[in-house]
Amino acid sequence: MKNITIKDIAKELNLSKSTISRALRDSPEISIETKKRVLELAQRLDYNPNPVALSLLSSQSNDIGVIVPDISNPFFAIVIAGIEDVAFAEGFHVVIYQSHDNYEREVLNVKHIYNRRKDGMLVTLASNTHDYSHFKNLHDKGFPMVFFDRVCDEIDTHKVSVDDFEGAYKGTEHLIKQGCKRIAHIAGPKHLLISRRRLHGYRSALLDYGFAIDENLIVESEYNTNSALVVVRSLLNNSERPDGIFASSDNIAIGCHAAITEAGLFMPKDIALVGFSDLPVAALLNPPLSSVAQPAFEMGRSAALLLISLIKNPKENVSTITNVLKTNLVVRKSSLKMEMGVI
Repeated sequence: MKNITIKDIAKELNLSKSTISRALRDSPEISIETKKRVLELAQRLDYNPNPVALSLLSSQSNDIGVIVPDISNPFFAIVIAGIEDVAFAEGFHVVIYQSHDNYEREVLNVKHIYNRRKDGMLVTLASNTHDYSHFKNLHDKGFPMVFFDRVCDEIDTHKVSVDDFEGAYKGTEHLIKQGCKRIAHIAGPKHLLISRRRLHGYRSALLDYGFAIDENLIVESEYNTNSALVVVRSLLNNSERPDGIFASSDNIAIGCHAAITEAGLFMPKDIALVGFSDLPVAALLNPPLSSVAQPAFEMGRSAALLLISLIKNPKENVSTITNVLKTNLVVRKSSLKMEMGVI
């Protein structure tokens, strides 16, 4: 079936394309009678305007680009649900891009969002992104963008994150109060701000409770299960293995969980384990995983509200806003030594 265009309507009515275009946009330059003829024919022919052409005319597409590492990660899926909740109410469509934690793909996603005339961008950084020039270039052009979760401090724009320090502190403190003496930290990539903040929270909790920092108990992993599985296997082979592990994410914690089980050890009797994010799968593991819960849906809503404000009122957003959301420690059997009478 042929798509009806402005050219077809113009030919049928023996009018110019510019006249048809102005009539469809309800321009005061066009008479009421002509507008009526154009609209009646457009309806009869089932004319649907080209959204790209409309965005060129209005300088607004009502589309928001969202870049996440992996949409299959339940945390990011919930964040996106929060984004869409706000965007739909405000008349915006959400277009999802995945970086798959790959810098080059992230750069291509950013270019596509800009070239396809999206009105703004919400982004959480890929884990191997070290160069932020692709964001800086667009920010310098005035393109609206908001970072969430894995934020970039080098770009002076709105950001939404959780209190990573406090969450890590509470997770580590819980392990201390369960009687753990050698608490390891499986950290995320150190160039990411969330990894450094969570490492800082872990260190601070140990120091506040009189523990010395053992650098051998701090190991780095990518934010995925397979990477964590490899590094924890190595950690458990040491002569003095940890009796507690605080992981920088639930994906890392799931790798830890698998490595502990694979080694024939038991949680929490041999090793107590705490993750970060509280993904839905955490409660389904055996034993269920203790985790620092993040308000993912609220993070998405907050980021979307900030971005839409940037899009609609650019002159009013002269100072940047950083929203820091609170975390909550959800305690389950993977870390409850005291309750089980192990100690």
